[in-house]
Amino acid sequence: MKNRHCLYRVLLILIPVLIAGQIRATTVDSLGSVDFPNSGAEEAQEAFIRGVLLLHSFEYADAKEAFVEAQQIDPAFAMAYWGEAMTYNHPLWRQQEKEAALAALDRIPDQDLTEREQGYLDALAILYGEGDKVSRDFAYSDAMRQLSERYPDDLEAKSFYALSILGTTQGVRDFRSFIRAGAVAEEVFAENSRHPGAAHYLIHSYDDPVHAPLGLRAARVYAEIAPAASHAQHMISHIYVALGDWANSVDSNIKSFDVSGERVERKGLGVDDLNFHSFHWLEYSYLQMAQYDKARPMVDRMRKYAEESGTPRARGYYAGMRSSWIVETGGKDAPESIGTGNMGKTSAAADLYATGSAALAADDVPGAKAALVLLDKHLESISPNPGDKVAIETHQTVQIMTDSLRAKIAWTEGRKEEAIALLEGATAIEGAMALEYGPPSIVKPSNELFGEVLLDAGKPDAAATQFELALLRAPRRRLSLIGLAKAAAEGGDVATNARACAELADILGETDSSYCKG
Repeated sequence: MKNRHCLYRVLLILIPVLIAGQIRATTVDSLGSVDFPNSGAEEAQEAFIRGVLLLHSFEYADAKEAFVEAQQIDPAFAMAYWGEAMTYNHPLWRQQEKEAALAALDRIPDQDLTEREQGYLDALAILYGEGDKVSRDFAYSDAMRQLSERYPDDLEAKSFYALSILGTTQGVRDFRSFIRAGAVAEEVFAENSRHPGAAHYLIHSYDDPVHAPLGLRAARVYAEIAPAASHAQHMISHIYVALGDWANSVDSNIKSFDVSGERVERKGLGVDDLNFHSFHWLEYSYLQMAQYDKARPMVDRMRKYAEESGTPRARGYYAGMRSSWIVETGGKDAPESIGTGNMGKTSAAADLYATGSAALAADDVPGAKAALVLLDKHLESISPNPGDKVAIETHQTVQIMTDSLRAKIAWTEGRKEEAIALLEGATAIEGAMALEYGPPSIVKPSNELFGEVLLDAGKPDAAATQFELALLRAPRRRLSLIGLAKAAAEGGDVATNARACAELADILGETDSSYCKG
């Protein structure tokens, strides 16, 4: 676009007001708006507030640059060092650079601070203090609760308290904690609807198929107030994907990836600074709309990124995008694997499952069995600590994909009772797991696969039940809707067939008359 560069430019409007010996700095820009009184020099406010805005949108590297800039302008600016230390904690990603954070805090010069500012620093002393990370996360969250209660008008304390609650979930979907966080973020959003943290944390609190309608307003607002943050533009799609709104997911992830690309070009960065996460979600959304001509070039492009980068992150995203393509197209024109080394356990399992599925689609049963052997070995290598919920979920995810591929091979070879038993087990495990969001970690949802098997077995009513269960976990997923429409047509359920076909028509623009009877 002719003026696209204008979209990404950070245009800051600083309104400093001296209040009780502090500077209240408010900015309204392409990153949102916050009000954060502090004792720093007026000249350092623009950089500090920019850092806070970026921090709320998880743009950690750029936020650090902004806080360091504020430190250089005012070396005695204690909260600028607080801000830098905050950039080293990524609560929803289970990442923390404790030593770097402590080094930043150690640079704070001795000075008199307000009680409120000291409260922020005391909370960080807990976050980066003694003990294991999980215990520190909970203790820090309690400290932020107390700070927000002590200063009820401080929206930043409330915002970071909401985020700290999300951080205590340790990467696992926990409705109780997510709704608690959402309740706190709602208070901030009600006071300042342009607050990027409020909108962001509300989306995280509501981004599942059950609660997603509650996040729609925050998503729409976040899209408007933070066009310069790649993560912000992507986060909007968390709500759209949870609702099965594929067209809006496409739009938000295009914007997200474009913003990351502009940043890479502007700063002279490498491919690893591109937003591969939004790239995968974009491909998955195109696949749900059967726009294969747009999705396939993305897979090939991601392979080039992975080969250029070689990092586990880039390789893992290629594996994920390759797996999504194979599953959603039935193995059509299957991209080659680049191997499963040097990537996450779930990505490796998805790649092996997809390899086996593509082999079966090509009538290559030995090739599928070879992939299953590797999947079995991969599963055996995962021994989760009983107290590590994320590791347990990873093991369950790999178990389901392993059993699913084993079931597909058994079904192909005529061992139908074995296949059904395997899928009954797989769906029981997945049914007890937390709801997902985004492209499924279990790259072929087990209920969807079970429905396809039951449909092939001539059991349309049982198949329809499985497809309905799949759609509860992943609304408006194309293959589940197609399966439901077929099962309803074969079972004579006119109303369900019409409902599934209407949704397919809305997503695809047309439906297949062979299974849509209306």
